[in-house]
Amino acid sequence: MKLPVYLGLLHQSEKTLAASFRQVAEGHGAEPDVYYLCHSLADQCDAHEKALAPIVDRYGEVQEVDEPERLHASGLSETRTGPVGLLRDLQDLYLLASLVDITWTAVKQAAQGLRDQELIRVVEQCESQTQVQLSWLATRMKQAAPQALIVAQ
Repeated sequence: MKLPVYLGLLHQSEKTLAASFRQVAEGHGAEPDVYYLCHSLADQCDAHEKALAPIVDRYGEVQEVDEPERLHASGLSETRTGPVGLLRDLQDLYLLASLVDITWTAVKQAAQGLRDQELIRVVEQCESQTQVQLSWLATRMKQAAPQALIVAQ
């Protein structure tokens, strides 16, 4: 069974996403909505990790080397400045959240195949919150884009 590989990827991805949300919050603290929402979304990721713990205890996890840390290291090693920097940092978060989202989808498929009701419940709750995270990121990028890309700096 290869589910432990994806549980490991999911566990590390949620941890990386939480750290990345916090990094963007601190780096763009002048934007109150970004600061507070990124901290809230990071807390959601922490809760996802905790919800996943009993599943990991049952099935185990395999940590893949450099996944998804390489995305965090190359994408969010530090926050950028200015309106374009905010847009780019939000885009990096969106890419990482997309990885988390599709990984939840794969794990959900496995949970359904295993008929593991506990795992299905965890996935459905966490997956829906991850989709809200993606929705907020997309909306915030739409809001930031005109200022960042059109208005002279």
